Amino acid sequence: MALHEQCVGATDEWYTPPHVFNALGCSFDMDVASPGKSVTPWIPAEKFFIERGLEREWWGFAWMNAPFGGRNGLVPWLKKFFTHGNGIALTPDRTSAPWWQQFARRADLILFVAPKIKFIGANGKPGSSPAQGTCLMGIGPRAIEPLHRACANDLGILMRPEALL
Repeated sequence: MALHEQCVGATDEWYTPPHVFNALGCSFDMDVASPGKSVTPWIPAEKFFIERGLEREWWGFAWMNAPFGGRNGLVPWLKKFFTHGNGIALTPDRTSAPWWQQFARRADLILFVAPKIKFIGANGKPGSSPAQGTCLMGIGPRAIEPLHRACANDLGILMRPEALL
């Protein structure tokens, strides 16, 4: 499930809001770290992994908003995401973090979301004060068009990583 260090409150559960998916204008074959369709019915995915997303086989075009919590907690999720090679992952935009630098260079495109996302809390209401910025890392041919569309829909600034030769 998506965990975000966004607001002070009684919960660590924070979900990607509908406007992100509206801006992307695409559908996904799976949401690999989901609270479930009943909790986030606006996520346009066919299949929702609500538990053991790292242990299960992924297929098709994946949406990933994995837990942000814990030092390097995203690393196993990003390893699996980039090995899978087909999808869009929402991550913090911690550009100086070693994990970010390791994985960002493998993305085909990165959209730095602006303004900061007000994630939806477990109570169904948007958070009031985002603590950090986020980006959408895309990999694979199916990720290119939605990220360009999201940029055109003013979701943020698009950048193409250049791997070191």
